[in-house]
Amino acid sequence: MVRSKRQQSILAIIDKNEVETQSELVALLKSAGFDATQATVSRDIKELGLVKVAGSVKKYKYVKADGAPHKISAKFGNIFKECVLSIRHASNIIVIKTVVGGANSACAFVDHLNLPQVIGTLAGDDTILTVIADGEDVKSTVKLLESYLV
Repeated sequence: MVRSKRQQSILAIIDKNEVETQSELVALLKSAGFDATQATVSRDIKELGLVKVAGSVKKYKYVKADGAPHKISAKFGNIFKECVLSIRHASNIIVIKTVVGGANSACAFVDHLNLPQVIGTLAGDDTILTVIADGEDVKSTVKLLESYLV
């Protein structure tokens, strides 16, 4: 009960304020009557699917990801771009090859896109397995992912 109210408060806070850091969010939550730690806020951010985008007042701000390409921060996109070596597909599976040690970061980027056609992802050391619900969506998903490499 407390978690859901806190998370609702987080969404309301980021809707009204440009919140750039987790510590700012902790302070704003305390002002709203919630005693949350940075670790708790970090988990909430992950559970809510929040991402950072360019702000108009501050450099970055948290927003709720909606799968739109413009909702992912440029820095996060650059990590994906620098890590990925190739993107190939077979049937309803997309295999993304990365530099050694880059799969987890690149996979987090794919996860933060919140693409409805993606059932799930699995990252190894240099390979990401992405499962697509419908094989007909594979080619368009590959094109979307490749668009982040340009």
